[in-house]
Amino acid sequence: MMATEETAARLDEMARGIRVCTACPLSQGRTNAVPGEGPAHADVMFIGEGPGFYEDKQGRPFVGQAGKFLEELLASVGWKREQVYITNTVKCRPPNNRDPLPNELDTCQEHWLDAQIATIQPKVIVTLGRYSLARIFPHETIGKARGRPMEKDGITIYPIYHPAAALHQQRLRTVIMEDFRRLPQVVADVKARSQEASQAPPDQPATTAPPEAQRPEDPQQLSFF
Repeated sequence: MMATEETAARLDEMARGIRVCTACPLSQGRTNAVPGEGPAHADVMFIGEGPGFYEDKQGRPFVGQAGKFLEELLASVGWKREQVYITNTVKCRPPNNRDPLPNELDTCQEHWLDAQIATIQPKVIVTLGRYSLARIFPHETIGKARGRPMEKDGITIYPIYHPAAALHQQRLRTVIMEDFRRLPQVVADVKARSQEASQAPPDQPATTAPPEAQRPEDPQQLSFF
């Protein structure tokens, strides 16, 4: 793992590149690109969909109503947003908050998102909504995958609904809060397995796959987040 100072410097360099990036048409309509923010070696990385109106104005992720709910969720488990890294699948606001197009998602992932993940090396990635989930597991649906830890390239992925879903469908607020309450235990389990793996003899490797999580079913599966 890179030293914290080196990691922070690399993230700062990427942020500067993101702010002037013109690799896809989204750059033409932005006020500010939104690289993301958080500590260089965050244990948990949140990946949402894309900046909205307020994010575009301020150049920061999750500062609108969905961001307020995300901060409420973090506080519910004793965390602060300064302890986690928060970013999006695309770094510029799509016009009129439309869905990101496939070429925009692919371009931003290839240029920036993959590099952010590789640099931070989080223990857990929390995908917020269907777009960030599809970046990692293209054939999964958020309704079926939410609240269930999965493994990809040595990182535990924990999908939940996008916080904005609770603003559009109030009944999902409880679902999101329940999934979020299990997140600290998911992180603790990952750390425990990592420690076990580091102490295991070479001929007895520790199990690294996360256990299947038990969680209540949704009242209804929605498709727009």
